[in-house]
Amino acid sequence: MGMLAWVMMGLALWHFTIWLPDRFWGGIVGAFLGALIGAALFGLIVNGFHVPGRHDTHLSTALEAIPGALIGMALVYFEGIRRERAGGARSYAGLS
Repeated sequence: MGMLAWVMMGLALWHFTIWLPDRFWGGIVGAFLGALIGAALFGLIVNGFHVPGRHDTHLSTALEAIPGALIGMALVYFEGIRRERAGGARSYAGLS
């Protein structure tokens, strides 16, 4: 149940990426993956690589995923900016 709480918190925070410019590596899907992987990984690290069971899951379990989701989305965002600057802005039709 702890993993479910972490992933749902990452998903909830991912919804706020619509307010940011789309510079994520992989677009909105990249931001989605960054949020989910970051939240789950950070939750595992905080809990000593142990997933809390049904009776060990509380509100604080979900709150533990917030820094990981933000870090994951930030990494994907800055990687997207780095790739955009390195390759230049290309159009989707291939007509640069």
